Amino acid sequence: MNIIHSEYNQYRLYKFLNCFVQHAALEKAMNSLYRLKNNQMFGGEQQCMLITGDTGTGKSALIKEFSSAFPGYEENGVLIQPVLVSRIPSKPDVEKMMIELMNDLGQFGSEARKSRRREIGLAEALVKMLKVCKTQIIIINEFQELIEFKSVEDRQRIANRLKLISEQAGIPVVLVGMPWASEISNEPQWASRLMCKIELPYFKFLNEDDRKEFTRFVKGLACRMGFEEPPKFESDEILFPLFSATRGEARKIKHILSEALSLALWRGENTVHQQHFAEVMDSAFFDEDNPFKLPFKEVPLCEVSKYASYNRYSTVESEMFVSTQFTPKISTKALFSKT
Repeated sequence: MNIIHSEYNQYRLYKFLNCFVQHAALEKAMNSLYRLKNNQMFGGEQQCMLITGDTGTGKSALIKEFSSAFPGYEENGVLIQPVLVSRIPSKPDVEKMMIELMNDLGQFGSEARKSRRREIGLAEALVKMLKVCKTQIIIINEFQELIEFKSVEDRQRIANRLKLISEQAGIPVVLVGMPWASEISNEPQWASRLMCKIELPYFKFLNEDDRKEFTRFVKGLACRMGFEEPPKFESDEILFPLFSATRGEARKIKHILSEALSLALWRGENTVHQQHFAEVMDSAFFDEDNPFKLPFKEVPLCEVSKYASYNRYSTVESEMFVSTQFTPKISTKALFSKT
């Protein structure tokens, strides 16, 4: 797609690509993150939180939005990190995890490297650094990688170390990952500490109340496109094909909208309309019948029925991950007939 000429239009596209629109589950998660961080200063036993969601549900966007409200800054030569965002390293073990946390703090140094008892020394150094950096909350992304291919003993060892770091530093820990990351709540050390568990879902559509939530979300995105009058994404000719193309995945919804906005801005038009979506789907996204080119009554609809999962008991690695499952497709005509 050609480059948008105007610097103002480039700015509008940049703003849209980086905007954050909340829905009910995201709002609940965001409020809980603020609550954990704000309560940290009062001391006592810190609560922890688990946020799970399938691919594209907004986990990374949530982390980015929250952490951007509390950027790091320098104070007396020390980098202060109110929010520490890290991730479970691939093929994780206790030492790798703590080194990753210290690297993300920007404070990894010789004190930890020279320790004779490496794991204990790393933990002590990390706790000290967290206090020096005035960290108030730790967010660990991609936490499902702790569950994958790890023995029960390995998982318990890492989980126990995280628990001890939280206790010794007096900092809440937020674990974020794919749906099977929830297995950590089965560990005795975490069962009572994960006071808040939130699942970020795909949007649903076949029920009228669910459709209202999806509509509110796309209207919120429309309001952030910078037009004098927001595009009418709540119209049936856009709303139904958009859900058909995305099956309720928030990330894909935003990708399609950003491409449609880019096309409209490049052409100098004052809104995004149905034809923009039809062209974008043909050029960038769809490999089946383009739902924006189908008669309204023939638009196929389906929604999530079961989220992705991990089968640790499979002996075939390729069968360990079970893909997200969706309901059978139903046409718009059939949907309204049922209603």
